[in-house]
Amino acid sequence: MSGTTCRFLRPAAALAAAGALALTGCTADSAGADGRAGFVAGKGGLDTAKPGARDTAPEVGGTLLDGGRASLADYRGKVVVLNIWGSWCGPCRAEAKGLQEVWTKYQDQGVQFLGINTRDAVPANAVAFEKNFGVTYPSIFDPDGTQILKFPKGTLNPQSIPTTIVVDREGKLAARAMRALSTEDLEALIKPVVDEAK
Repeated sequence: MSGTTCRFLRPAAALAAAGALALTGCTADSAGADGRAGFVAGKGGLDTAKPGARDTAPEVGGTLLDGGRASLADYRGKVVVLNIWGSWCGPCRAEAKGLQEVWTKYQDQGVQFLGINTRDAVPANAVAFEKNFGVTYPSIFDPDGTQILKFPKGTLNPQSIPTTIVVDREGKLAARAMRALSTEDLEALIKPVVDEAK
């Protein structure tokens, strides 16, 4: 359903599409109806925002899958890669090993990955997912999507899972992709933000 805007579905169509959303996601317009976030549509759905046109990321935080706590603010001064995922999500499984690979490559370059696990009723399924795919970066447990809904309109559609967002060192929303990513596409989002003047 790439390219579809969920908010315009009629009620009957929305019900018919509900099951499909869990597997495929449904993307919003690149800049949102109100033009917020400053994202410019790029190739393959890799959207970016220039430094002067970036919105401030919301105060995302909460309990981690391992029981600790973390927030986006904890990583100010680093480039943060937020990945919204669920253990039930096929595309999330497809991209998991690549995310871990890129995390391993960039963690010594001032980059922090932080997952936001959503729609898993209990942490056990998400913990098993991380163990199965060798994921070592932390993830916030957000079963009801409370943290996702903090993002400004036009930043992402909460129905789009997986979604990856890159936050710059100043805590601004720099890039996003509302689909599963290859390692190459993920690096294409991260590297320009890492290379910005420190």
